[in-house]
Amino acid sequence: MLNRHARGFFTALFSPLARWLLKIGVSPDAITIVGTAGVVVGALVFYPLGQLWWGTIFITAFIFSDVIDGIMARMQDRGGRWGNFLDSTLDRLADGALFAGVAIWFFTGGAETGIAVSAVVCLVLGMVVSYVRAKAESLGFQANVGIAERAERLVSVLVVTGFTGLGLPSIVLFVTLILLAVASLITVVQRVLAVRRQSLADTELG
Repeated sequence: MLNRHARGFFTALFSPLARWLLKIGVSPDAITIVGTAGVVVGALVFYPLGQLWWGTIFITAFIFSDVIDGIMARMQDRGGRWGNFLDSTLDRLADGALFAGVAIWFFTGGAETGIAVSAVVCLVLGMVVSYVRAKAESLGFQANVGIAERAERLVSVLVVTGFTGLGLPSIVLFVTLILLAVASLITVVQRVLAVRRQSLADTELG
C-alpha cells in the first residue's frame, strides 16, 4: 500500500522487527490475521462510538502489519500464492470494516446521513474495484490501472476521518468521500475498458 520510495523506507525501518518475529516463531500469516483483526476492531468499535481520532490512531498502528508480513514473507522466501490470497482477502475485510464503521457512526450518533451514505457507496465501489481486477486476472487479463488504488482510498479516509474527530468540519469528510466514490467509479470503468481492449486484441489475434 506504499509507493516504492516509501516502501524502501518502511522496509528498512521494520526489517529488525520482522526478523525478530520470525526468530521467535511468528509466521507472516499470523501477522496478517492480527493486523486485520486490529483494523476491524478499531473501525467497528472506536468509530461507532464516535472516537474518530483514537480509532484512526488504533487502526493506523495495525495497518503497518501489511508491510511487516510482506517483509517476513520475503525473508522466508515465501511470497507464494497462499500468502497473496490471504492478504488480499483480509484486505477486503479491513477495507469494508473501515467504511462500515464510518457509516455506522454517521447514521447514528454522528447524525449526518450524507456522510453515512457516501461511506456505504465508497465501501461498495471499493469492493467492485478489487473484484474487477481479481476477476480479470483470473481470466488471464491485466487490470491494474485506475486512479483510485487501495492506498489512496485508505490514506484519504483515515486522515480526514481522524482530523474530523479533532474538530475538522465534517463537510471535508463528506467531500472526501464523494471524491473517493467518483474516483472509484472511474477506476471501475478504466479497468473494464482495459479488459475489453485486451479481449478485442485476443479476438483479432485469434
